[in-house]
Amino acid sequence: MATREFKLPDLGEGLTESEVVEWRVAVGDAVELNQVIAEVETAKALVELPSPCAGVVRVLHAEEGQTVEVGEPLVTFDLSGPGAPEPAPGPESSTVSAGEDSPEPNLVGYGARPARTGRPARRRRRDDAPVAGSAPAATTGAPAASANGVASATSSDGHGERPRSTPVVRALARQHGIDLATVTGTGPHGRITREDVESASSDATAAPVGTTTVAATGTSEERTPVRGVRRRTAAAMVASAAAPQASVFLTVDVTASMELLARLKTHPMAGGQRITVLALVARAVLALLPQHPSLTSRWVDLPDGEAEIVRSAHVNLGIAVATDRGLVVPHVPAADTLSLTGLAAALTDLTATARAGRTTPERLMNGTLTITNIGVFGVDSGTPILNPGEPAILGLGQMARRPWEHDGEVALRQVTTLSLTFDHRVVDGEQGARFLAELGAVLADPALALLLGGDAPGPVPEGEEPA
Repeated sequence: MATREFKLPDLGEGLTESEVVEWRVAVGDAVELNQVIAEVETAKALVELPSPCAGVVRVLHAEEGQTVEVGEPLVTFDLSGPGAPEPAPGPESSTVSAGEDSPEPNLVGYGARPARTGRPARRRRRDDAPVAGSAPAATTGAPAASANGVASATSSDGHGERPRSTPVVRALARQHGIDLATVTGTGPHGRITREDVESASSDATAAPVGTTTVAATGTSEERTPVRGVRRRTAAAMVASAAAPQASVFLTVDVTASMELLARLKTHPMAGGQRITVLALVARAVLALLPQHPSLTSRWVDLPDGEAEIVRSAHVNLGIAVATDRGLVVPHVPAADTLSLTGLAAALTDLTATARAGRTTPERLMNGTLTITNIGVFGVDSGTPILNPGEPAILGLGQMARRPWEHDGEVALRQVTTLSLTFDHRVVDGEQGARFLAELGAVLADPALALLLGGDAPGPVPEGEEPA
């Protein structure tokens, strides 16, 4: 029988693992080349995996919710079973292992094939004990496939297969004292769902998911594995700490900018595009940056112990986006070449894509500088932390009506606080303070933007990606 083992490819630079979110196929399904077989979650985004070949699914090597390392098997395909294409002439009993003895198709966006060979060892879970009298999994080459189509481990008491469920559901069952072997799954392919466990429990709300009881002290604590976006964010913040950071703050009367936004809502030149506060501030930042080259430069350490400062030709503007999965910072490529309406449309698309978990890996790397709009949470100001590799990050506080001196009198005005954190190796305090002061002046009087320009780089040549 000719088979092919598909291993988890490298889905992005530096990523070593992904979590299986959803299988789109089951054992016995015939699939075509490039048909989506699974959706996996990397540290930053959800990615659909296409099949590298046509064939019939023989084994799924992971459950939904399980984390798989790059290079570990995901799917074994039968290339000669019913529904599979006719195999090429040759021995009828052969095994093709993708990434080992035969060339593997280069799937778009997957990067280079992992250099390591063989299957990395997977951490044994507490309920992965082998069935008494059976051969260890290592001697079979793959976990046994269950009738529901997912390779499953045996139960810790040695009485056969562990019921198919996700880690969260298993944790909930343990908290309620539910034996999953007694629960009938109503999910896809007989999977036990949270609702199944709750209906089998007489006290479904006794403890929140993820809470464990410590018998020695009688106290409770919640433990959540650090992975996905949270793990990536933590690593980025640790890397960011290597740069000496300084922050400056400025409170500004932005009433004139808010009045401009109100007029743009119905202005024909806006073309129906909604212009947000973030878009207006971003456009003001982009208009000022040509006069402040240090804020589009980055510090680069060289292998010989030396360093250099590299200035970007165009501004890949990063925007911090809060999602259900955590904080991500995608960027708008060459944002400095966009008009106000074009930038507003790009920011709308960027935010929607990020919250849907569909941001591509290349949009999450190589940003020039970042804006974080903490004002949407009703916060006045804060000290943002640099996105690693970038020279600065601008924090935008909420726009609030406050008593403010205006024309020699106290009046209610729209006021906000801007905060700028910068890499002090690249940006001097004077440079950071001057940029923030000029940005505040433009937002206080948007007409000053007419004085800017002339030094901005031209549009990106067609077919070229900005650095």
